[in-house]
Amino acid sequence: MTTKPVLTLEDAKRVAAAAEAEAQRNGWKVTVAVVDDGGHLLYLQRAHDTKFGSVETAMMKARASAALQYETKDSEQAVLSGRLIHLALPGVIPAEGGVPLKRDGIVIGALGISGVRAVQDGQVAAAGVAALGVN
Repeated sequence: MTTKPVLTLEDAKRVAAAAEAEAQRNGWKVTVAVVDDGGHLLYLQRAHDTKFGSVETAMMKARASAALQYETKDSEQAVLSGRLIHLALPGVIPAEGGVPLKRDGIVIGALGISGVRAVQDGQVAAAGVAALGVN
């Protein structure tokens, strides 16, 4: 049997708090979704006046990132460069803001941000990942 690191609820809250702090510093209203390594929602928070559509989008970004084990920005860049196969991959959302969370090189979950422009979602996500301390 092997062992693997696990993303805890405390980890998820720390990641979400750092992401939210970055959003607030910039005056951005976002939804933050954190999923475990199976893509199951572990933590969600939404600013009270954020578009309700950002809830599903943030969760989709997190799930896609956990499933494919790369940033959703990578799919966005692939599509923009003409590699349209990314549009046919199950669960892919080609928009920046979904980032895998790793410990010791192993994906333990993912973070999804939605509510502002994709590049801003990515900036907020990067702040959340940095709070985990590893990736």
